[in-house]
Amino acid sequence: MLPREENDLVTRVGPGTPLGNVMRRYWNPVCTTEQLPHPDCAPLRLSVLGERFVAFRDTAGKVGVLDEMCMHRGASLALGRVEECGIRCLYHGWKFAVDGTILETPNHVDPRLKSRLKAPAYPVREAGGLVWAYLGPKEKEPPFARYRFMDAPPENRCVVRINVRASYLQLWEGGADSSHVGILHSDAARPGWIDKTFNVNRDVLNPGAFEADDNTPRLEVENTDFGFHYAAIRQTGRIENGAPIENVRIVPLIMPFTRIIPSRVTYYTIFEVPADDESTSTFMVVDSPQLVDRDRIWNILGIDDERYYSKEDCTFRATWANRFGQDRERMKRNWTGFRGLEQEDAVMSLSMGPILDRSKEHLVAADRAVVRMRRRVLDNIKIVEGGGDPIGVQLADLTQIVAVDLNVAAGTRWQDLVTVNTTIDSPKERARERA
Repeated sequence: MLPREENDLVTRVGPGTPLGNVMRRYWNPVCTTEQLPHPDCAPLRLSVLGERFVAFRDTAGKVGVLDEMCMHRGASLALGRVEECGIRCLYHGWKFAVDGTILETPNHVDPRLKSRLKAPAYPVREAGGLVWAYLGPKEKEPPFARYRFMDAPPENRCVVRINVRASYLQLWEGGADSSHVGILHSDAARPGWIDKTFNVNRDVLNPGAFEADDNTPRLEVENTDFGFHYAAIRQTGRIENGAPIENVRIVPLIMPFTRIIPSRVTYYTIFEVPADDESTSTFMVVDSPQLVDRDRIWNILGIDDERYYSKEDCTFRATWANRFGQDRERMKRNWTGFRGLEQEDAVMSLSMGPILDRSKEHLVAADRAVVRMRRRVLDNIKIVEGGGDPIGVQLADLTQIVAVDLNVAAGTRWQDLVTVNTTIDSPKERARERA
């Protein structure tokens, strides 16, 4: 369980909140490149960390992120005209460049205004099919962190955005909860469950495919310089060369809201960016050494049905009114009655309500990594309140962070499989874990 005061600390992200102050210190994905498809396209209204912004691509192809409301009289720039290397407010025609420079003020002829004022604008980068913005104090801007998917050619990458009406933490905690994979995602993880048999799912693109029928994995967790990682160790029941074989699945959790999920030939890098306290923009990037079948990825995720997911506005439409898209008849042969992994994960988070009251939980050993996640978020808040830099914010190269799903001989040190993930666990932290 988590006391209500701490639950507020780890879920409230608006301006001036302790966690909001932390998250603004990182570069945040704010939209996909595809959402701003060409120069002078329609601007995009954004909600990030409880604030409203507008993103636009100017005539030269540069992307700007500004406060949504025009600095003149507060009309929304998301309704404006994008033309001649700027965005123009419809109300009085004020036009702004991507860096906030005032280009034109048709209802005010004194040129001194344009040199004296500037619209609030934010540093922007485009990389890996995503648009990133830094929303924190200008003097604290960190290096832009690179992920391995940013080096993949576009044809080897699939980028998906899903807007979900639930707190980011409910979704992020799913990445720290390995035991749910073999249960909630039974159709991916345990094909044959309906006949009480276990068949290995050979779909190399599916991150829910497991090599072991073991829903009580042994969990080991360690802090790292980027956040923490955990190993879920499962018994396969197989013997090779006289030694029992274990399946080891290692998942890195990168502050402040990222995880990397391994499958046999792909990485799923997932960012749970808070839109506000009660809503999340999930950005998922699938990268592979080979061509990525995007239609297959959408099918695996279960977001290929327009009744429940809108490609136009990236919104997960399933609600209690349509039972989140659950097919009860299908449940005779499908564990959940849902279409795929992301639909299953999103529905579980939605079913908890916008912000889960964690003071009512009853946690067990399988929740060890979830507990560590909450602890790291609280630690991060304390660090920033004490004047320090957030965990991992100065790391410019995240390309070497490793996620693993391997079968190994029992007794193999899982840390030896991910030596590039720099561990910083202290004896005190290990003692807290045992307690």
